[in-house]
Amino acid sequence: MPMAHPKLPNLQPFEVYIELTDAMLQKKLVTVSMNTISLYDRLERLCNLLRSEARTDGARVGLQPVQLEALRYLAVCNRYSNTPQAVTDYLGSTKGTVSQTLNVLEKKGLLFKHPDKEDKRVVRLNITTAGRRILSDTSPAPYLNQVSTLLPVGRINALNDSLEVLLRAIQQANGLKTFGLCRSCRFNRQHEDAYFCALTKETLSKSEIELICREHEFPENRKLTV
Repeated sequence: MPMAHPKLPNLQPFEVYIELTDAMLQKKLVTVSMNTISLYDRLERLCNLLRSEARTDGARVGLQPVQLEALRYLAVCNRYSNTPQAVTDYLGSTKGTVSQTLNVLEKKGLLFKHPDKEDKRVVRLNITTAGRRILSDTSPAPYLNQVSTLLPVGRINALNDSLEVLLRAIQQANGLKTFGLCRSCRFNRQHEDAYFCALTKETLSKSEIELICREHEFPENRKLTV
């Protein structure tokens, strides 16, 4: 006996197509929404675990999590990105909160402030030896250190690559600064063993290209596309 098909309303072919297309689109949107919610739940759980670990580590050395985050940033940023405004942009915090954070770190001798050589109105921030010592004692979080005992290196590398793509997608979709490595920037130029920034018109050392930059932009051919 032939299978009975559901009757469609008395619509013109084009109207039937529109109704079917809408139904398929709604199903796709539901799937995408569920995937996004699942991703969000996992990321939120991971962030909660890391924040809890940061609070524990910070308390051990007399620092708040945001103060540790500011120190970590200053340890890996380049000479164009070590300003209070850059710290504010990177942390996504307010100027007031960042100002208080930097003042505490300065009083504890973990960083020092000095005027820019070219523009005395600009304040530069540099991490001290004591600050780097605290970072070596608290980074990376023990939770992440223990992952290496459970997952093979290849799996960890794959996770790292996937998280980098996710981070770039969020930044690109929302017009956020990338704060990427200098060597991956569209302004980075290399001639043999010499490096040059096409934005600032200054030479760069080999160690500098491994630091993150506030002015970083990915080349057009490396931007994510749909």
